[in-house]
Amino acid sequence: MFSKKPLARPAVQSAPSRLARAQALALTAAQNPYISAGGAGLLFLTTLAVLIMITGDPRAGAPVVRISLAQAAASGVEVPGWREALAPETDGEATVSTGYYSLSEDPMSFAATGPIEGSAVITLPGGGIAEGGGTGSALPIAPFAGLTAPGPGGAPLPIIGPNGQKPAEAYARPFTPNGKPRVALVVGGLGLNAALTRRAIETLPPEVTLSFAPYAEGLQGWIDMARANGHEVLLEAPMEPTDYPMNDPGPMTLLAASQPAETTRKLEWLLSRATGYFGVTNYLGSRFMATPAAMNGFTASLRQRGLAFVDDGSAGRAGGPLRTSADRVIDDDLSAEAINRQLTLLEAAARSKGQALGSGFAYPVTVDEAARWAQGLSDRGFQLAPASALVKQ
Repeated sequence: MFSKKPLARPAVQSAPSRLARAQALALTAAQNPYISAGGAGLLFLTTLAVLIMITGDPRAGAPVVRISLAQAAASGVEVPGWREALAPETDGEATVSTGYYSLSEDPMSFAATGPIEGSAVITLPGGGIAEGGGTGSALPIAPFAGLTAPGPGGAPLPIIGPNGQKPAEAYARPFTPNGKPRVALVVGGLGLNAALTRRAIETLPPEVTLSFAPYAEGLQGWIDMARANGHEVLLEAPMEPTDYPMNDPGPMTLLAASQPAETTRKLEWLLSRATGYFGVTNYLGSRFMATPAAMNGFTASLRQRGLAFVDDGSAGRAGGPLRTSADRVIDDDLSAEAINRQLTLLEAAARSKGQALGSGFAYPVTVDEAARWAQGLSDRGFQLAPASALVKQ
């Protein structure tokens, strides 16, 4: 009786037989190209979903505000928070373009992109609303009526108004002297790094003049933000240095050997990048500013448009009316001690001449030391003035 085999039960298999059958089915499926492709796609989607869950926006669910940048810019009304959409808060390059015109493959094309359409999303952690502006009274939003005219390609260019008002006067920060020696400071190189630009705008006193690189993304937005914080603004013109082209300031560099018409054409492109600046300052330019013919054409173009020229001390006495030159660069040596020594020497020059202008770059140490220095300036018997207050009319 023990020689009989047990009755088969098809519905229930032993564990080893089930495993063998599953392996056989898997091998058959893997050999089918349609099934294997579908499986690969499913695996990709599953992996993507997991990554999104792991690296998703940590601020998801925070309150957001959606507004039209075009409407905000055109209305002339201060809409709370819209400027905070212009650039990222993190370190690095500003990547959101809010200017009027873009740097195309052919820079001389004056390629118009028009105002930004649609809406920007401003995330407000904690439910608050980020207000524009900062210390000091805000300057009016640019451009002012009658101070621009369409240039090549429709780009707005600064002009002298029908009543004779110059952009150098209209966009300058108002200033009332109090009889004390005047000290002014220009901090430049702004617009290329979002974190450093915002730091300079919000940390430095509103009397400090800020200058912006013409190649900056979102240039008009940065200028608007600076003026909202009370700062008057200069636009940087890249000029040929003595070691050009090894040291190349950019694709629209003003060259010493260029004919006046070519200099004017390049300058108009630079000026068309934004509005709201009272004048132009140099970026490099040791060769250009040492060439009388080049400087004569350059300053003539600025004079026709009612703009001031403020240089970093390299131009000497070159130029004509509506200009001033820095007495000292404060941060050739990037240490806090060296910067403070230069600022002390700047005070001595102001006490001797009645006024003095310093120039610096938006390095973190420069911004921090300049802000600290400015706090006690009045107690030491000086008046902090915008650079425009030192311009010779």
